[in-house]
Amino acid sequence: MEASATMLPLSQVPRFFPHKPNRSKLACPPCGPSKPRRTSLPSRLHCQKMYVPGFGEASPEAKAANNLHSFFTYIAVRIVTAQLESYNPEAYEEMMEFLSRNSLNDGDQFCANLMRESSRHNALALRILEVRSAYCKNDFEWDNLKRLAFKMVDESNTRLMRDYVLEISHVEGEGK
Repeated sequence: MEASATMLPLSQVPRFFPHKPNRSKLACPPCGPSKPRRTSLPSRLHCQKMYVPGFGEASPEAKAANNLHSFFTYIAVRIVTAQLESYNPEAYEEMMEFLSRNSLNDGDQFCANLMRESSRHNALALRILEVRSAYCKNDFEWDNLKRLAFKMVDESNTRLMRDYVLEISHVEGEGK
């Protein structure tokens, strides 16, 4: 295993001690009288966000966006399939047969495979892409997602802490 793969760049390592400027380097020619002189280097320690280790090149938000992207494909397939069922039973049957042979886990791969199946399937794939985009941009309730996520985390945390306290107080009551 390569040691450099697990090491953070120096700029990402938090400082635990205040930076002491080197007094001999404070007078730098590019800094004019109108610009304030920086006496310390910026560090991640002053950032208001938590550092989340273990996500490699993608942030947790990027991972969530990727999951939402796949979910939007799933939703678009459901919408298009429901539309086909009501007005084009033959295309509905073809779509259901295609769905039985292809996974929706990777939405982009699913659409790419659907496009290459036949010209009729190509039209279905383009419709799915159109619906996916429209749903994401116009119909998905982003504010509701944030509200529900906050509510679920708060309720879950409260329930878990309450259950733990009840369990502990019950155990301590038996020990007396």
